[in-house]
Amino acid sequence: MKAEAIKERLKDRIVNWCKHSERRIYITISPKDVKEVISSLFGDLHLRFITASGQHIQGGLEILYHFSFDQTGEIFSLRVLIKNEKKPEIESITPVIKGAEWIEREIWEMLGINFVGHPNLKRLLLSDEWPEGKYPLRQKDS
Repeated sequence: MKAEAIKERLKDRIVNWCKHSERRIYITISPKDVKEVISSLFGDLHLRFITASGQHIQGGLEILYHFSFDQTGEIFSLRVLIKNEKKPEIESITPVIKGAEWIEREIWEMLGINFVGHPNLKRLLLSDEWPEGKYPLRQKDS
């Protein structure tokens, strides 16, 4: 199982480990560790990046980075909570995974999270008439 290798590799960077089922694990990490942890999962442990998703939850904006170890069917989702809702930002993973460019653009556009170091952070889904500073997936009372 890849889970033991991940635990060993990430050690003290793991804030929380939640085994949802035999092949589904959620790993909470700090935003400051995102690029290094993803480099380990993708580059060193050879997990496949599936996608990322974001949501506005109580306490901040959460990004989940989803990875698969295809040989066993295990899915690992990294959970990262960005608490600063006024100026949410996190390091872009595009230098590690080029394929993350569009999903980071979508999350930026829908939730307003700035991906620091992203090569091309511009609109992808919303029309040019959409008002600046309005994010469709943010809760209304924020």
